[in-house]
Amino acid sequence: MSETSLKHKAEAPKSLNFAVIVCSSSRYREFKENGRLDDPSGNLIVQKLKEEGHRVTLRRILPDEKTMIQHAVMRALKSRKVDAVITCGGTGVSPRDVTIEAVRPLLEKELEGFGEVFRMLSYEEIGSSAILTRALAGVSRGKAVFCIPGSPQSVSLALEKLIIPEAGHVVKHARED
Repeated sequence: MSETSLKHKAEAPKSLNFAVIVCSSSRYREFKENGRLDDPSGNLIVQKLKEEGHRVTLRRILPDEKTMIQHAVMRALKSRKVDAVITCGGTGVSPRDVTIEAVRPLLEKELEGFGEVFRMLSYEEIGSSAILTRALAGVSRGKAVFCIPGSPQSVSLALEKLIIPEAGHVVKHARED
């Protein structure tokens, strides 16, 4: 790692407040019908963030509905209690997968390298089906925003290799004058 990157990371916040928004029509429907939330990927995100000293100050489960996703992300971006947003799910290529389309217009700047590196890492684990993987990151309102696939394997990969190591660094630069 370059000397400049090391310096920036050293100056970055070590503990962040995260919003976690899970986008899954089937899990949302189950939650609304039964009042029970079976959300292994959301639980995994919360667990990994807490293990690294971060806090989850907002958590939602939503259907794959573009307007609802945009509203929830905007609410998180406007909150003083949130430094970074993670959306999980709804990133595939089926017509109902709309998370990327919902979030991209809300970004002030996109971090193209996030999706590129995530797909490269995914390819190393799952092979050529990684081309179906969509992931997005960027900044808005001085906050980091990450959109990741919903499988537990994708969650672990994104958090361990990219989000946890870089979220503070992204927030640091997003808040510079």
